[in-house]
Amino acid sequence: MSYYTVLNIQKEPFSTSPDPTFFYHSPEHTTVLRRLEISIRLRRGLCLVLGDVGTGKTTLSRALLQSFSGEEDNFIFHMVLDPDFKSEYQFLSSLTKIFGVSPFFRSAMDHREAIEKYLFQKGVEEKKTVVLLVDEGQKLSQPLLEVLRTLLNYETNEYKLLQLIIMSQMELLPRVKKIRNFMDRVSLKYMINPLDEKETKEMIDFRLRQAGFGGDRSLFSQEAVQRIYEFSQGYPRKIALICHNCLERLVMENREMVSGDLVSSLIQEEGKWS
Repeated sequence: MSYYTVLNIQKEPFSTSPDPTFFYHSPEHTTVLRRLEISIRLRRGLCLVLGDVGTGKTTLSRALLQSFSGEEDNFIFHMVLDPDFKSEYQFLSSLTKIFGVSPFFRSAMDHREAIEKYLFQKGVEEKKTVVLLVDEGQKLSQPLLEVLRTLLNYETNEYKLLQLIIMSQMELLPRVKKIRNFMDRVSLKYMINPLDEKETKEMIDFRLRQAGFGGDRSLFSQEAVQRIYEFSQGYPRKIALICHNCLERLVMENREMVSGDLVSSLIQEEGKWS
């Protein structure tokens, strides 16, 4: 009998892939998502979203893209998933390729001019909003941050030609503060915190429902949820990992519900690897 049949679900509920279908809209995540949407629509420029590892930044970025999915004609989204470039030239070369500017350029200045021309064409002539979303922003070196600061100079009298969103771990913050005139360009600063215990339970139930679970009661006891929260400290990725292991054990041991003891035993096993 399959894993899905035993659990009465159609999909994997606790995958750690950034699937926006399984993005739990906690009050905090909902707030930052709406504020990002507003900033993009008003062409405010730079948004900086910080959070520790596993707080849901990457999934949030996918949810943001999905929220504009029906407006492809007005908004152009580009993504940099891993900004670990070795030089300013390499970064600019990558950006021109992402923007679809194909000719070969010999210098960083050539790339900058080509990007400015592209942004003016799309933003002013074609009346489109160009959005660049940079994930894993903590990998941005000082020179690359300077490149992004320069791109934010491209503007009309009314709005920025590039809407830049940086999703990053907290370690980026002191680096950004060292760059003159960078922080005062940030139109939206937001720090994502972990979930509380109530939100942890809501996330678990939400993901089960999204996976097709239609049982009368949750697969997780209240004590199980409490121990999951204590272990994960409310970090969504950690919640998803431990919940997946719980369901796997549920199937293997032919149980009907995840108990607190089952969670404790898995946490103990996990401790052997740390």
